[in-house]
Amino acid sequence: MSLNVPGLVVMIVFYLVILATGIWAAMRSKKEEKKCAGDSMEITLLAGRNISLLVGIFTLTATWVGGGFILGIAEAVYNPTLGLVWALMPVPYVLTFFLGGFFFAKPMRENKYVTMMDPFQLKYGNVLSSALILPALVADVLWVARTLVSLGGTMSVILDLHYDYAIIISAVVAIVYTLLGGLYSVAYTDVIQLILIFVSLWLCVPFIMTNPNSVDISLTAFNATFQAPWIGKLELSDAGKWFDDFMVLGLGGLAYQAFYQRILSASSYTQAQVTCFASSAFCLVLGIPSMLIGAVAASTDWNMTSYGTPTPYERGAAGSILPIALQYLTPTYIAIIGIGAVAAAVMSSMDSALLSSASLFSSNIYKNIIRKQASDREMRWVIRISVVVVGLAGTALTYLDTSVLVFWLVGVDMSYTIMFPQLVCVLFFKVSNGYGSTVGYIMGIVMRILSGEPLIGLPAAIKYPGYRMNAENKMTQYFPFRTTIMMTSMLSILLCSWLASIIFNKGLLSERWDVFKINRMQAKAAATSKGQQDKRNYTDTKVYPQVSKRLLDTTTSC
Repeated sequence: MSLNVPGLVVMIVFYLVILATGIWAAMRSKKEEKKCAGDSMEITLLAGRNISLLVGIFTLTATWVGGGFILGIAEAVYNPTLGLVWALMPVPYVLTFFLGGFFFAKPMRENKYVTMMDPFQLKYGNVLSSALILPALVADVLWVARTLVSLGGTMSVILDLHYDYAIIISAVVAIVYTLLGGLYSVAYTDVIQLILIFVSLWLCVPFIMTNPNSVDISLTAFNATFQAPWIGKLELSDAGKWFDDFMVLGLGGLAYQAFYQRILSASSYTQAQVTCFASSAFCLVLGIPSMLIGAVAASTDWNMTSYGTPTPYERGAAGSILPIALQYLTPTYIAIIGIGAVAAAVMSSMDSALLSSASLFSSNIYKNIIRKQASDREMRWVIRISVVVVGLAGTALTYLDTSVLVFWLVGVDMSYTIMFPQLVCVLFFKVSNGYGSTVGYIMGIVMRILSGEPLIGLPAAIKYPGYRMNAENKMTQYFPFRTTIMMTSMLSILLCSWLASIIFNKGLLSERWDVFKINRMQAKAAATSKGQQDKRNYTDTKVYPQVSKRLLDTTTSC
């Protein structure tokens, strides 16, 4: 097989269009910076909190409908050990957006935070909040890795382009336009990318569904043909793991900075809510083509195609089943269009992860801890360097594993077990303080490590009820252990926070032993929240002045 030149030309044109859009958005961003007298960092990270409703819906949907989403659904449906019942991504994302819109959007948007770590920094201080940022940064790096893996595998199959070249080219393009215009570039390129994803995937469906080498998927849904039924099955003994995976995907997304970047860029709380609800519907619709492609692949006699035997699953290529199906079950020009959908999905998620991690580092670490007096020009360079570093780190990880699901599950796992309980407590429980947060943080990390993870070869020291050993002597937990860890961490935060409050409020220990200054921090956080509602009358900037200044001096738009 030789290099697919027409396909390569199409991809080059696509990348040029995306890059041009990013440059145009960057020019708009610079105009906004000149027009606004406010903080240019807010223009870069939140587009001046003035993203339109339509663009907001597009960019939030495109962020979640990435390469991992498209390829992961097809992989799960095709895999004979999983099936459709284990292709959980679209439905949990509806839960993510509805919970985000109903509960999380209001406290985040009305307090005009810049990142999701701002409430931690205000309530717990710099030291603890810096430690809490680490899982969020690692999750973003894994996000970059999984999106690049999905595109590298697709290009190598359809274009016969070397895996390394595909990853490097895509990473460079995404890094460049994210560097140029920040959220403006990310949001407006997401519009083009989401349109391309929708059109391309649905255009491929009729061709792949009518392939003569495939059996009608309605016949293979519950009956074994070339492999096990693609609908899959859920045994009672597997219900714990299924529930755990569902909750990880549904609630883990609520602890991603990329989600709140879209919420905080909306012009109002109401707009942020509508953005969440509309995006949930788009996620469901965009998950259907991948499901159908996976079902067709499971219903195909691969020996009758030029792919031959053994099957993709037997060759260990289940993670690349979508590009393989497009390559061997559709005409060449349709396969090229399909790769455009995957490339668009990858770009739409990768740029979000890059800007998300850059926001956390530049705003919460550099600006508030390392260089509180950093100028706007200096902060722009910090953001750019952060984008490059995260991009390079994520690119490097792609050489460790080629499974989209591995990076997907490990990344969102960290967000769910470690960050989600922390975020819930800091936003909704006034009793939470630094002591409880520290205990919950340590508890979550230790329990998660001791529970093991077969996807990355981490052995389990804690054996939950219902665990199983596979043929390779690796243990898999079928108990909802991640949900157990999350709940244990949350209860630890609340219980230890309550005990610490009693100890210091009742004078059982002198306040000089209160290293987290919980009374002072809680008073400051309450005053800051009240100041937002009282036209930001709060002016005390002695403690963490940069956070206070940002929260109190920013305006909704220019």
